Amino acid sequence: MLSQAASSLGGLASGGLGPLLPAVAAVGARLLGRSGLLQQQRGLQWSVEKEPQSYKAVDDIIQDHVIVAALEKTQQAAKDPARVRDILTAAKERSFLTNHKPGPSEYVQGLTYEECATLLNVDVGNEQIMSDIFDTAFAIKQRIYGNRIVLFAPLYIANYCVNNCRYCAFRQGNKSLERSALTDKQLREEVAALQQQGHRRLLVLTGEHPKYTFDSFLKAIDTISSVRTEPCGNIRRINVEIPSLSLSDMRRLKATDKIGTYTLFQETYHRPTFKHMHIAGPKSDYDNRVMTHDRAMRAGLDDVGLGTLFGLYDYKYEVLATLMHANHLEREYGAGPHTISVPRMRPADGSDVSLAPPYAVDDANFKKLVAILRIAVPYTGMILSTRESPEMRTELLRVGMSQMSAGSKTDVGAYHRDDSKATEDNLADLNGQFTLADHRPVQDIVVDLMKEGYVPSWCTACYRKGRTGEHFMKIAKAGNIHNFCHPNSLFTLQEYLNDYGSEEAKQIGQDLIERERVVGLSDSAQNLTKRKLAKVNAGEHDVYI
Repeated sequence: MLSQAASSLGGLASGGLGPLLPAVAAVGARLLGRSGLLQQQRGLQWSVEKEPQSYKAVDDIIQDHVIVAALEKTQQAAKDPARVRDILTAAKERSFLTNHKPGPSEYVQGLTYEECATLLNVDVGNEQIMSDIFDTAFAIKQRIYGNRIVLFAPLYIANYCVNNCRYCAFRQGNKSLERSALTDKQLREEVAALQQQGHRRLLVLTGEHPKYTFDSFLKAIDTISSVRTEPCGNIRRINVEIPSLSLSDMRRLKATDKIGTYTLFQETYHRPTFKHMHIAGPKSDYDNRVMTHDRAMRAGLDDVGLGTLFGLYDYKYEVLATLMHANHLEREYGAGPHTISVPRMRPADGSDVSLAPPYAVDDANFKKLVAILRIAVPYTGMILSTRESPEMRTELLRVGMSQMSAGSKTDVGAYHRDDSKATEDNLADLNGQFTLADHRPVQDIVVDLMKEGYVPSWCTACYRKGRTGEHFMKIAKAGNIHNFCHPNSLFTLQEYLNDYGSEEAKQIGQDLIERERVVGLSDSAQNLTKRKLAKVNAGEHDVYI
């Protein structure tokens, strides 16, 4: 029927009946709507659009020709140390808000496309230029984020999926995977187990399938937010990474008033590669996926996260395309992405592609791209997953990462299962979305971070106090972020140590807090920090400025 409608449109156009085209197009739109509903009934769509709207053309957002031209044009400039240093100097000034007038958004573009392409084209074998890039990324990170590292855990609710993505263990074509979805009781047990590890922030994920509907997911969000455990376990921020939603369902997600960041990975911005990697299912619609964040913005969910899966296509192309997508959101809605994730492809059950990525990114180039992203989007949170080894994660923290998962499991129900060594050894090989490279439990990651001089943080204060957007940027321009964020991170660390810390963690943590409670803080901030730390140590929870 749809093909007949398309043929009719072509015939009308060639027959000079242009005035009838709008009416026929409306009929076509209704047919598409019915088709979408039929697809949902057949299990092919998780979320159907009930509010069709006009959006900017996707090819005007992700401009392939601009990306290709920028990478070609800057190959020689990338070999010029003076040119690279000029770019880095200008980027640092932008990140320090030297000539920046605070607006309604926290997003700052640190690099133009040409500047970003120049840095991406730098040969990682050029140690001096690479050192300059890493030093700039570190300086920007220290200026904005200090030594604070926000911790969270992913929580997988269901692994049913109708999509067939070549690189993913959850794909519909993987018949060897055991499928499951958490019951309400199991979900409560999962959340309780995470709280007992000290987690306050979760990233909640699910596959796309009618056996676990969007309505079921909304109910799960209510359940997660209601769980309480002793001594004071509760989840203070729920971020989600779920299938693409319609505008109408974005409004429903927003209406829960329980969601922090809505994250959706494009996986790859290179259209031919996207088509090849996504064989079937709603996710195979490139344009619809790119426009997901626009729908979130229009629904009032202006806290969104972007991400690509490095290894599917040339990382240089993906970084520039990610920057383009971020700039589009900022221009169109006055709010760039809140976070950018940088997952690198890992082996997944039954996926040959994941075992031999077509555009594998080695450690040196991966570290480079992370540093360049930090320079390009200085005020955007960058998220590091347990796909990377402990050693690599340590390296990446030095060049830009501000958030990382801890004690992660990608198996449905894995947190509350029998915690035997055999179970731990086999979990990632059984039902996980991908294999992990960092298997350390939360308490070990916390201790290791503190030994490296970082302050593990579970802070959510700025969101709850409204220190976002223009308000946040005014604080940043005045150089006062540290007087708010650093004490708040120390309060959450002290709370963790009191409630869940091992003896080793408490000893290392107390020494760290004693040093950090005065570093770089104004006199008034030091006094306030001392008073509020005393409240935490007296048993008060959820203390923040």
